[in-house]
Amino acid sequence: MKFVKIMALLLTPLLVLTIWFWNQLPDWLPGNSRYKDMPTVVGMAPQPHQALPSYSGPHPREWKRPPDPFPYPIRPGEVGPHTPVYAGPLQYPFACDGESSGLGQPLVDNQDGYGIEVFALDDQGRKTRQRLGYSKDCLHPTRVSYYYNRAGTDKFYPLEQASGDITRIRIKGQDIDFVVRSEVGTINRFIYNITTLRGPNDSPEAPDMQYWNQQLIYQFRGGVGIGYRQGRLRDTDLPERRIDQLREGYALAYSSGNQTSNHYNIWLAEETASRVKRQFSALYGTPEFTLGIGGSGGAIQQYLIGQNGTGLLDAGIALYAYPDMLTQTIYAFDCELLEYYFDQTARKTWSWPARRKVAGLNSRNGVHDNRTWLYELAMIIRGRAPHWPLGASECSLAWRGLTPLVNNPRFIHFAPRFSPAVSSQVHWSYWEELRHIFGADENGYARQTWDNIGVQYGLQALRDGQLSVDTFVHLNANIGGWKPAAQMRQERFWHLNGDDDLFALSPWSDHNMQLSPDAGFTPAARSQGDAAAIQAAVQAGLVFTGELSIPVIDLRHYLEPALDMHHSSAAFSTRMRLQQRGYADNQLIWITARPHNPVPQALNTLLQWLHEGKRPQTAQDSCFAADGTLLAAGEHVWDGNWNNRPPGACMRQYPIYGTPRSVAGEDLRGDLFKCSLISIDEALERGTYAPIDMQPQRARLQRIFPDGVCDYSVPGLGQRLQNEPQVDIGG
Repeated sequence: MKFVKIMALLLTPLLVLTIWFWNQLPDWLPGNSRYKDMPTVVGMAPQPHQALPSYSGPHPREWKRPPDPFPYPIRPGEVGPHTPVYAGPLQYPFACDGESSGLGQPLVDNQDGYGIEVFALDDQGRKTRQRLGYSKDCLHPTRVSYYYNRAGTDKFYPLEQASGDITRIRIKGQDIDFVVRSEVGTINRFIYNITTLRGPNDSPEAPDMQYWNQQLIYQFRGGVGIGYRQGRLRDTDLPERRIDQLREGYALAYSSGNQTSNHYNIWLAEETASRVKRQFSALYGTPEFTLGIGGSGGAIQQYLIGQNGTGLLDAGIALYAYPDMLTQTIYAFDCELLEYYFDQTARKTWSWPARRKVAGLNSRNGVHDNRTWLYELAMIIRGRAPHWPLGASECSLAWRGLTPLVNNPRFIHFAPRFSPAVSSQVHWSYWEELRHIFGADENGYARQTWDNIGVQYGLQALRDGQLSVDTFVHLNANIGGWKPAAQMRQERFWHLNGDDDLFALSPWSDHNMQLSPDAGFTPAARSQGDAAAIQAAVQAGLVFTGELSIPVIDLRHYLEPALDMHHSSAAFSTRMRLQQRGYADNQLIWITARPHNPVPQALNTLLQWLHEGKRPQTAQDSCFAADGTLLAAGEHVWDGNWNNRPPGACMRQYPIYGTPRSVAGEDLRGDLFKCSLISIDEALERGTYAPIDMQPQRARLQRIFPDGVCDYSVPGLGQRLQNEPQVDIGG
């Protein structure tokens, strides 16, 4: 062990480099230091953690949304609505981001010490020590500014800085200066932006829309968030992101409340977007069509808003989409359990490519990013030899960090935004963010949906002869699950989250796992999902069940070789759910290679679809080459294992991978939270393991699976069809 510690110290410089690299990563990964200079929430009203029933109301498709009482439009200098109409209670604490967005300090709304401190300014606009009060809701009055596109760039600058370098564009037969009107304010406490081309008679009080093409693009953005913050949005973010569409006369709208790295409350995302659109319609005019666009979590919002029946969107471009966030966690929470098994528990060394046999997700040698060294250091600290050759899996490279973020009430990656007194009052988890939907148990912790009771990891690999009987049994005896929320402890990321114990470093979070005390002789306990929380999630519209009444193009670059989390199989999980409900004709799957960007083509296809009132014959599943060449298109180009057909032309070009649950026997639809169970005896009798004879392992399997194993031939909890009763899942 002394040698191991010496090696760890020698590798510390590499870890310092890793810390720097980690700070460049997306917000949802731990260790981000970008928050240290932002205002701190210093106080909040007491938030008792009490038991709460799970949501049991109608599905949002059945709702009649209540009328919005706010008198639109919001004029410059006025403040937009901040109390939601139906999206649930206001969440506190709430970190303000207006200053880092260029809006200055928020308005004072209390003298009780809640929220951030607001100070008087001196003649130079600098903060003084004179405290005016506090802001807990982070509100800002609406303002209008003008920006120009500097010739030869994709950037926008304040119009008053222009000096003859304004780009000229042609719109509606006229050559005009490329100048935009940018309206910014707060709605539902989030920062919104509406950007349009400036007309010749435009004023802050009255927009001139003569260059508008009558179409509104609503931007959605991604990430994984647990709430408690406003999110940043600078005036030029939206026009620079959608500059090509501005050139064509589209109007743009967006809110930081529609970026899922800030929160994942789909009710709140829907209501916020609806209110921003009401503001647009009241001041700028009613759009002919509203087209959604956005990637990852921004694509999820489009699928769920389209499903949940608001009429907000007429069509959408879902970039790098998943069906929803919640069913991602089903296999993503498997990831770290599997990685810990491969790295620490297994009796043999698992090569990177071999992990794919069990995890389903892609895994390969030759990955040498800076984070790899952190994991190698952790291996040495644990007394294990580092990997050689270096490599990674999608689990270790892409999904690492998601489980603590979503599941651990003790962990928050933007802790500097809150004082210790505030932080200690909050259960930091995704479940807690939506406790009004999931409910809370008798200990005051929000209920959660993740379950792996009866899951036989690696089952298909066993059947295919890729996994030995001994390894299959050892894996399932040791895989375990995640501890209940009340038993979880802070993550051990060393200096990445303030922990100063290098030798406790754990990228796997194994101290929060339910592990075997004796290397599997006593099987590790699995995790039990809360049935009421699962039913509430489906009933509340958090799960995409396939009822999509608007056209959506599921568009992505092929990223499997990069081990990117935005794997292509997610498009087919969505397709399977749509097929189940009879809405598959409303989705196109387009996959291409970088640098090709078919977004303009997708917009034109959707507008043709909407104008004709039906899917055009030219609107087909397709795949493209990096230079934009159409490789194949048609009904069967994406056939493959997912629909039990020979691979089509596009599937051969861009093959997909699976997930830990699809290798365990579930289909790729991926919407099963908690499976129906059958006994080991019944599984053996049915030939579940055929052609492998598992009869000699009967007693051992019964110890590992005392409640039984998953029976995927019948629906499980979370897969109920509309108006059908839930099956008795046992356990």
